[in-house]
Amino acid sequence: MVHTAYDSIQLLNDCSKKINAVEIYGSNLLVACSDGSLRIYGSESANRSSSPDLLFSRTLELKKELYVLERTVSGFSKKQVLAMEALASIGLLLCLSESIVFHRLPNLETLAVISKAKGANLFSWDDRRGFLCFSRQKRVCIFRHNGGRGFVEVKEFGVPDTVKSMCWCGENICMGIRRGYIILNATTGALTEVFPSGRTGPPLVVSLSSGELLLAKDNIGVIVDQNGKLIPEGRICWSEAPTAVVIQKPYAIALLPKHIEIRSLRVPYPLMQTIVIRNVRGIQQGNNGIIVSLDQSIYGLFPVPLGAQIVQLTASGNFEEALVLCKLLPPEDSSLRATKEHSIHIRYAHNLFESGRYEDAMEHFVASQVEITHVLSLYPSIVLPKSMLSDESDKRGGDSQLSGDSPVTSDDTDSSPTCLLESDDSPTVEPKKMSHNTLIALIKFLLKKRPNIVGKAAAESTEEVVLDAVGHTFVINESSRLKKSTKGRVNVPTDSGAREVAAILDTALLQAILLTGQAAAALDLLKGFNYCDLSICEEILQKGNHNSCLLELYKYNSMHREALKLLHQLVEDSTSDEPKIVQSQKFNPEMIIEYLKPLCGIDPMLVLEFSMLILKICPTQTIDLFLSGNIPADLVNSYLKQHAPSLQATYLELIISINENGISQNLQNEMVQIYLSEVLDWYSDLKTQKTWDEKTYTPTRKKLISGLQNISEYNSEVLLKQIPADALYEERAILLGKMNQHELALSIYVHKLHLPEMALSYCDHVFESEVNRKAEGNIYLILLQVYLTPRRTTKKIEKRIKSLVSSPSSGDLKAGWSSIKSKGRGLGKKIAEIEGAEEKRIKASSSDGGKSDFDSDCVEETSMIMPDEVLDVLRQRWDRVHGPKALRLMPKETKLQKLYPFLGPLMRKTSELYRNNSVIKSLRQYESLQVKDELYIKRKTELKITSESVCSLCGKNIGTSVFAVYPDGDTINHFICFRNSQNTKTARKGSALRRR
Repeated sequence: MVHTAYDSIQLLNDCSKKINAVEIYGSNLLVACSDGSLRIYGSESANRSSSPDLLFSRTLELKKELYVLERTVSGFSKKQVLAMEALASIGLLLCLSESIVFHRLPNLETLAVISKAKGANLFSWDDRRGFLCFSRQKRVCIFRHNGGRGFVEVKEFGVPDTVKSMCWCGENICMGIRRGYIILNATTGALTEVFPSGRTGPPLVVSLSSGELLLAKDNIGVIVDQNGKLIPEGRICWSEAPTAVVIQKPYAIALLPKHIEIRSLRVPYPLMQTIVIRNVRGIQQGNNGIIVSLDQSIYGLFPVPLGAQIVQLTASGNFEEALVLCKLLPPEDSSLRATKEHSIHIRYAHNLFESGRYEDAMEHFVASQVEITHVLSLYPSIVLPKSMLSDESDKRGGDSQLSGDSPVTSDDTDSSPTCLLESDDSPTVEPKKMSHNTLIALIKFLLKKRPNIVGKAAAESTEEVVLDAVGHTFVINESSRLKKSTKGRVNVPTDSGAREVAAILDTALLQAILLTGQAAAALDLLKGFNYCDLSICEEILQKGNHNSCLLELYKYNSMHREALKLLHQLVEDSTSDEPKIVQSQKFNPEMIIEYLKPLCGIDPMLVLEFSMLILKICPTQTIDLFLSGNIPADLVNSYLKQHAPSLQATYLELIISINENGISQNLQNEMVQIYLSEVLDWYSDLKTQKTWDEKTYTPTRKKLISGLQNISEYNSEVLLKQIPADALYEERAILLGKMNQHELALSIYVHKLHLPEMALSYCDHVFESEVNRKAEGNIYLILLQVYLTPRRTTKKIEKRIKSLVSSPSSGDLKAGWSSIKSKGRGLGKKIAEIEGAEEKRIKASSSDGGKSDFDSDCVEETSMIMPDEVLDVLRQRWDRVHGPKALRLMPKETKLQKLYPFLGPLMRKTSELYRNNSVIKSLRQYESLQVKDELYIKRKTELKITSESVCSLCGKNIGTSVFAVYPDGDTINHFICFRNSQNTKTARKGSALRRR
């Protein structure tokens, strides 16, 4: 679209002579005429106000008015001036006529003449480096300003043809000749061809502000870099082939045969304005405009103020060009620029939205920093939190009007009304029916806005927490001052505006994602940090049957009970043959377990409540949940006992196998009691059926025996009272062993179970325990006694078991040499020595010839003695049995030959021990003799006192005086000197101690 970018104003009219060249210096026009004169023109207003002594106006800009002649310099040039350029940086005026002449400004005196430039047709000045290049025929010369009054030649190069146009480009020179464009390296003279020139228009080389070059080929302007490489999309298409081009950002002004064409420098380089001026000789850039020279008049093209251009472009719908011009506004107008950009972005976004370019529209909504509620108003199906609707409707009360002075919304969470557009005739945008594309565009818009909004909401929450913490600190430390100084901060909640906006955004984003069928994206949103409104999202997810998302919504808002109820219902539907609702996802009990894992440390009661629902379906995983979640074992046990008694033993087995020492005595009693109850029920059934066999072992009975053996913290007395008197002898023996009733336990193994190998294993276990290792094999003597006095032992078993079962406490129970702790924990006291008892029994004399009671009993029961088992024990454990005590227990009629397997190795070991001790004794005696001999040698040391022997302290001869010798054998002192030195040391130590 065409708009007015430049205003054309006539500056000079009816010049008496033909104009050859025009240059601007300050606000004056320097006009070189065909008669060789230079005419200086100034504006009428400046001419009236300035002093007549001033040659040039001090103003640097052209005036938008007619110029009048101020001065004529006749004979300025002998021949016609072809071109002029004012070099403001060095204060010179460069003129090209028959040669190149430099005049000092402002008095126009001739400073330098480059005679070698005679016949030159073009020149180009590099103001950055002070380099001048000009073309003459097929030669190009380069001169450098030496900083004084002259110029120094640098290089001269040959070119293929006459140069028609030239321009500096960095270190190179780009030239247009008849056949095309070439780039000359100003250092080496290397030539690089760019591309051929056009046929209808002259070659033109124009430098751009970015350092690139604009080269004309017929009616196309091609943009290349400084090395001649084509720039993508760098094509400016003019309506005709231009004869001159001037760049004034953001436009390119081209002189065409019939008019002047102005195009934007932004792709696709649209036409902005056409100015018709006939018979134009040339155009050139000024300080604040473009100079258009004709034969006898001069026009000025002055840019229209950017604000007016922006209004024109916006009104005509050319929003992109309007935004480009906004960026050119001066920095001091930053607020105006922000306001205009904001309103243009909003209007452009509505225009794009109406035309169906939804994603482009959202890009401009983002750039405008408009409130998200303004955009969401275009989506009527998106439900917003009710608490926000009344506030936002009030804010949008004036959105239908455009105001250039409306405030700019620079913050996504600003509570100010939405910024208005710039014209009163802006179309009212009606909400469209939401399509997939509109929703996708909305999702992208909300995702771009989300990081900033959510970040501010999080910062607001953090600030509120900090203020609360500070308030509580004041409450603790300065309670008396709280009412006056911190009452407001502690009790009044912080403004939650950012969190409200975040709630609107996340709620709308979730709805848009669900409406586009992106369930996975909705799930990811709910799993992360979000501000979704609970009531709205819950209702939407329930209606849409988005159960996975609903679970995450509950989980994020710590509504674990609701989540678990829903998950349990979904699992039941998935496992049933006729589900109520067909689910897109399969729900299994393991999902409940995974949900419960993080809650074990937060709410163990809730975990136990909902784990009971899946305990029967997947018991192993549920018990693993209890173990891994560190839920108190007593709590879990009570729940299992109430809801799943069959799994109570399994749980206790696992937890005891993991850490037996960390389990309470109650749980260990509970586990053994469970086993015992099952075994007793089994025993009662078999006894009723008269099929009971002591040697029958079920898996439960094996577990009971293993538990009794391996578990330490159970009450043996309580369990012993529950065991029947005529069955479960092995269990009874284990319990008696835990109570340190070794004689009773061994009697059961030997006389009830008839398992001598188990009795021997029992003795080995007791002997190897650290507590009973110092008993010197007394446990084996008890076993021998059980073997040798079977009848008496059996009678004692029955009496003592009855007393144990009937007694309320076992604190006073003693069995021979052992005692039992009152709690039956299996930690027996040290085994008492039995020598005294045995000696009393053996030494006790009577009228029957000195026989002991034991011997008399053995005579009565010789038929029941088990000598073979006794001999086996002595043979297998000869190194653990106390030999003399064992021999005293043996019957007198025992043959010595049968005791050889016991006495043989015992005697060998004793002899070997005796021999080793003798050797050790001899070695120690020999070592003692060696030490005595060495001491004797040391004492035989001689010391000779001669006339040369002197005291190390006083330096005098020893002579016949009493002396002292140090341990090294060489240092000697007078005894008096030695004693004095010792006294001195003692005195020093005493004074040092007193100082301390």
